[in-house]
Amino acid sequence: MLKIVSFTICPFVQRVTATLEAKNIPYEIEYISLKNKPQWFLDISPNGQVPVLITENNTALFESDAIIEFIEDEYGPLEQGLTNEQRALDRAWSYLAAKSYLPQCGTMGSKDKDTFIQREENLRKAFTKAESQLSDKTLFFKSDTISRVDIAWLPLLHRAAIIKNHTGYDLLCCLPKLQTWQSTLLKTGLAEKSVAPDFIDKFTDFYLTNTYLAGCKDQQCECQSSDCCA
Repeated sequence: MLKIVSFTICPFVQRVTATLEAKNIPYEIEYISLKNKPQWFLDISPNGQVPVLITENNTALFESDAIIEFIEDEYGPLEQGLTNEQRALDRAWSYLAAKSYLPQCGTMGSKDKDTFIQREENLRKAFTKAESQLSDKTLFFKSDTISRVDIAWLPLLHRAAIIKNHTGYDLLCCLPKLQTWQSTLLKTGLAEKSVAPDFIDKFTDFYLTNTYLAGCKDQQCECQSSDCCA
């Protein structure tokens, strides 16, 4: 059986576990502390980061992009019959999502208003690009079938939903197609299936304690403005 080595609130890990869940591939998962990384983990992870996927041949794979490629090569892609051009486009849009994981983490972890506004503006650029690409005629990113692009964006949209539920602040404010896409993806249940049972508790403890967003509770976000949290 496949094994994932993970940190509880890591978006890169969720991208991998959501892929496995979407394809109904069984796996086991072990969580480690990034503040106290065990030596066995450092021995198999050249960059000292999660996720690591240990294959059935006991090969340790690292970097989420490479892991996703392995899963698709080994078990088949979520979508069949794609052209080379479409596969390349899907990889590009997935890469844009993955590049936004750390900017979103930085935005959510901002300690003061000025830092939050600056970081949110940069994060919003990626969200706006996705908004311009989405169609109101399909359920998911490019069709009525969930794809690797949807999976790649799931961690971003899941975390934005948690922030909104707990603070009222909407990172997707004034992006209606992105909001609809978020709602559709969350209804699949993949978000809950791809994280630990205590994910929300640990996520809110990390990002909604002693951060700028922690002071935004019960506030309503105004379009393209952070003044609602003043």
